[in-house]
Amino acid sequence: MSLDEKLTRVAVLGAAGKMGSGITLLLAQQMALAKLQPGNKDKYYRLDAIDVSDRALDGLLQYIRSQAVKAAEKTTVQLREIYKDRDDLVENGEIINEYVNDVVSVIRPASDLAQAKGALLVFEAVLEKLELKVEIFKKMKQLCGPDTYFFTNTSSIPIKEMDAAVGLDGKIIGYHFYNPPAVQKLVEVITNDRTDKDLKSMANDLGKLLRKKLIPSNDIAGFIGNGHFIRDGLHALKVVTELTPAFTEPGAIYAVNKITQELLIRPMGIFQLLDYVGIEVFQWIIDVMNKYISSESMHHDLLVKMIDKGVLGGQRPDGSQKDGFLKYEKNRPAGVYDLKTGSYLPLSDETWTNSVQTKLGPFPKDLKPWKNLIADPNKEKFLVSYFNDLKQNKTMAAELAIKYAMRSKEIGLTLVKDGVAASADDVNGVLLNGFFHLYGPINDYVS
Repeated sequence: MSLDEKLTRVAVLGAAGKMGSGITLLLAQQMALAKLQPGNKDKYYRLDAIDVSDRALDGLLQYIRSQAVKAAEKTTVQLREIYKDRDDLVENGEIINEYVNDVVSVIRPASDLAQAKGALLVFEAVLEKLELKVEIFKKMKQLCGPDTYFFTNTSSIPIKEMDAAVGLDGKIIGYHFYNPPAVQKLVEVITNDRTDKDLKSMANDLGKLLRKKLIPSNDIAGFIGNGHFIRDGLHALKVVTELTPAFTEPGAIYAVNKITQELLIRPMGIFQLLDYVGIEVFQWIIDVMNKYISSESMHHDLLVKMIDKGVLGGQRPDGSQKDGFLKYEKNRPAGVYDLKTGSYLPLSDETWTNSVQTKLGPFPKDLKPWKNLIADPNKEKFLVSYFNDLKQNKTMAAELAIKYAMRSKEIGLTLVKDGVAASADDVNGVLLNGFFHLYGPINDYVS
């Protein structure tokens, strides 16, 4: 059965969640466009959007409508061509409304898995818990036929574990969209020696349809993206512990976040990224990796203490950032959490922030922010010169930044050595496209 045929009956499990809603949008748009192609107008297209919350499903449809409008406004010329045989559609607004209705019309929201019976493609985007995923896949296996393919959005759990527990005979693949799926170009594709060959081919074809950049990862817990991110974050926590006697814990968090964002020229500091993902989610992924990787033990007490305090970070349904290691005002860092007092030290208080900066030393005068360099065609030349100068700089900030970059490179090289990634290019590709880094961790800037 071809991809075109399988796209007529699709199910998304966890459809109203942060990841599921984006996956649902992408698939609904593709199915609507397929339905509008000559020869397909009499075909029945159905996307079962399954989630446990009816209220969340209402929110999902609102999200789909709003995003479909935005997509239509950007592609009005192409839509005019698609609807050229419709004499009743003249104004741009009429075409946009028709497209939005076509996208929404393929979606069948429900809170009962049984509605997805007969789905040919099943996309799973539920919580990162093996037992939950296995339970759902077992039910779906009973509801679907032997030709159904399963795509899991897991970011850390080995695919072979789900395959073995459910008995899917290799008809399951890791298809890790990055957040938000509708915007992020990267999809990490996770396979193993049992993965069905036709499923691999279909996953590649689907990626082209969705205009995604696919990067392969071997089926080792954490894969490339979290394999690097988790170890990178744990290194940041280790540095905080080392700096705490001289800086205090909040001062050390502030210092490391500032160095990783500004001196390493990243889109956000490491603790802002930890908050974005969610501290509890970060710990969940660590727990998964520790379960399947015996060669190292990943742990840090500060994570446990933050979770015990109920300071979890993460995002609200509207996309606003919850407080975590940092406090946020209008999604911008405004304070640093102090475990001793259970309150946030405001960044507006220059008494303590200036003290941290004095200990770190002055930052390079030629330093440019990430947003000024990300689209700069001469960024490679700048980075070579910048890191050469940084290595000669004897301030504490410069030395911490170089050591951090070297550890990041070491993590990347280990992912290749251990067979998680096939090449340095794949490691760099995930960090460049999934995390929007300016440069890949495996580079010649540091040694």
